[in-house]
Amino acid sequence: MSGTTSKSRTAAPLDEGGAAPRRVGGGSAGPVRSERRSRLYRWDLKWSPYAFVAPFFVFFLAFGLFPLLYTGWASLHQVELTAPNDMEWIGLRNFSRLMEDEFFWNALRNTVTIGVLSTVPQLLIALGIAHLLNYKLRGSMFFRVAILTPYATSVAAATLVFVMLFGRDIGMINWALGQVGVGPVDWENGEWTSQLAVSTIVVWRWTGYNALIYLAAMQAIPNDLYESAALDGATRWQQFVHVTVPSLRPTILFTVVVSTIGATQLFGEPLLFNRGAGATGGANHQFQTLGLYLYEQGWVNLHLGRASAIAWAMFLILLLIGAVNWLVGRRLRKSS
Repeated sequence: MSGTTSKSRTAAPLDEGGAAPRRVGGGSAGPVRSERRSRLYRWDLKWSPYAFVAPFFVFFLAFGLFPLLYTGWASLHQVELTAPNDMEWIGLRNFSRLMEDEFFWNALRNTVTIGVLSTVPQLLIALGIAHLLNYKLRGSMFFRVAILTPYATSVAAATLVFVMLFGRDIGMINWALGQVGVGPVDWENGEWTSQLAVSTIVVWRWTGYNALIYLAAMQAIPNDLYESAALDGATRWQQFVHVTVPSLRPTILFTVVVSTIGATQLFGEPLLFNRGAGATGGANHQFQTLGLYLYEQGWVNLHLGRASAIAWAMFLILLLIGAVNWLVGRRLRKSS
């Protein structure tokens, strides 16, 4: 029996190629695992990009789109912050009241004035600083970091320092003016002086940030343009006017729009500039911006519906700024 069994084992039939037949039990595990890995790889290629961008959309829906829709809905109701669930439908009455509200127009006028006083000098100074840093200077990296330091400083710290600088009795600005025979200026209580002081804080904080943007755009300008201008006998100032500035038109337009949006949303600097005034922006509302007026209506007077209408008015203003930006940019592209 044993001999017969051993012979039967050794005499197993061979396939046509002369090799022993493959076992049926465990031979399919390899192809199954390979197919599973291939399926997982296809799923990874298809769904991984959506997983990577999903956190942005989740946060945008939670903190961007939902507040926008909720404030739009609340702006059509009379609702108080103390009872946000008790809403009374009033339609567009909150918006019509804004059109007749002198404090709203005062805040809008102050916002435009402070925006102009801060945006124009800020971008001009930033353009000049970027032009100087674009040349090879010793320690240029130090200067690039130094001009960005005000941007990294907190709004509260910067504003409190400027409050002391613009103090009426012991401020350094009035001391310097006194050295040239100018009497002390009440910066906080004057209309134009308070707006100028608030604009100075904005200029100090954001000039370095815009200068780095201009510097990056300047370094992307081909050197051939400057070499051609130099061969034609153009001075550095002429090269700046006729080569640098035209090449920076899209960047300048971008910084103008971003600075205008920032000026429309200005809040921290005027709030902290006069600590006793709070959200009123001075005793006569002389430097109250739209952001401060929104805060006053919503969190001081507790009129959530009216504050929501102000927020949507600011949103519509930003949409108008975006539309102007698109039209100007389109005209610049056609002209170039």
